[in-house]
Amino acid sequence: MDLKEILQKAQPAKVLAVSKLQPADKIRFLYSQGQRRFGENYVQEALQKQKDLADLTDIEWHLIGHLQKNKAKMVAGAFHLIHSVDSLELAQTLSRQCQAKGAEQNILIQVNLAQEESKEGFSKQKLLESWKPLTELPHLHIFGLMTMPPLTETGVEVRPYFVELRELRDQLKGVTDLQTHPLTELSMGTSHDYSVAVEEGATIVRLGTILFGERPAKG
Repeated sequence: MDLKEILQKAQPAKVLAVSKLQPADKIRFLYSQGQRRFGENYVQEALQKQKDLADLTDIEWHLIGHLQKNKAKMVAGAFHLIHSVDSLELAQTLSRQCQAKGAEQNILIQVNLAQEESKEGFSKQKLLESWKPLTELPHLHIFGLMTMPPLTETGVEVRPYFVELRELRDQLKGVTDLQTHPLTELSMGTSHDYSVAVEEGATIVRLGTILFGERPAKG
């Protein structure tokens, strides 16, 4: 499929092109085809690409990889959206760094619904317990939730996780100041299962392989 077909299939969700380890020329090519949202996993690589592609003034950079607390200063205010805030401690650190820089930062809360040890994120119960202090942190605006369900053969088996994330988001809306924390976004679904995610309410799908081909090995 070409980009136009993928964008159409993903509607009404927004397509985030996962560009980690991809060269700038490939990003430029997708940009020339109309793609504007790009997601990076590694902080230093992402910030370097922001410099290298600064002439693309309406490009929208998202951080989707695990964020270490010691790199919060580097990313505060530097991304349109950070998808991977996976602990209260990280959110507190990011809030302090935003305050120090006079910045505001839009974030998503990463939820590990399958409680996989190999993945970061709040458990559902931990998020419910942490929600009030999360929403009281200054300079952060929670735009929604993100999840990465277990990888499956067909992608169909992960539907319950997408349903659960949507229901959790809707539950949190009832106890949240939506002017400060809009909770409009559900970042879920990849090249493998994005059509199922869209059916269950995804507003952002993270597509890498289907747009770029196989990813280069990390050097």
